[in-house]
Amino acid sequence: MSCLAALTKFHEIYKAAFVERLGELPRCFTHGRMSPCLADGAIADSEAPQPWQMVPRHEAAVFDNVSHAMGIELHSDINGFYGHLFAGPLQFDSPWGEGELIQIWNEEDFVLLQQNILGHLMMKKQLKQPQTWFIGLIGDVDEMISVNNADGSVWREVAGQEPHEQLADSLEAFLQQLNPRVAPPQRHEEYAVAATPHPGIFASLKRMWHNLTGR
Repeated sequence: MSCLAALTKFHEIYKAAFVERLGELPRCFTHGRMSPCLADGAIADSEAPQPWQMVPRHEAAVFDNVSHAMGIELHSDINGFYGHLFAGPLQFDSPWGEGELIQIWNEEDFVLLQQNILGHLMMKKQLKQPQTWFIGLIGDVDEMISVNNADGSVWREVAGQEPHEQLADSLEAFLQQLNPRVAPPQRHEEYAVAATPHPGIFASLKRMWHNLTGR
């Protein structure tokens, strides 16, 4: 099973869990932003969380520009995880605690994600640490879920530090160990690094960078 296949399967399980327990689709706060994954009848500018469901992109997105800017080849799983779907954030339970996975809300969101990942890679290079890219947060919000770009293994990582706990040998294996967390959506009041509101977890990532840089 590929990374994309494992992610798609988790989306299917995630949706089914919400429908079974709550009788409705997953919901998230949209911050007034439209998305192809908003369900029929959803209102993007509503203050209430809106229903969404995963939809495939018409054309796959890639991180070639980030690879070119860094002068490195990014692990293929980054395209599998981020490049094929539009969706809301995914809350989960796991053997390591609760967490949340980043997903791409719309095309603008993908550009923002590229900027954040590029900034992360540049920071890792400056600190002379192994290159990683992030897919979400786990446990304490100061810990991100990161992927080792060299071999695709999945780790816990605190911004500015080297990964300290391996969670899985691959992104596929990591996703297969997650269970949907049927819970109220999280409202993220802050802004992401690029000052764009996001229905997912970029606000928490911004807080990690502030803690690291002391800003």
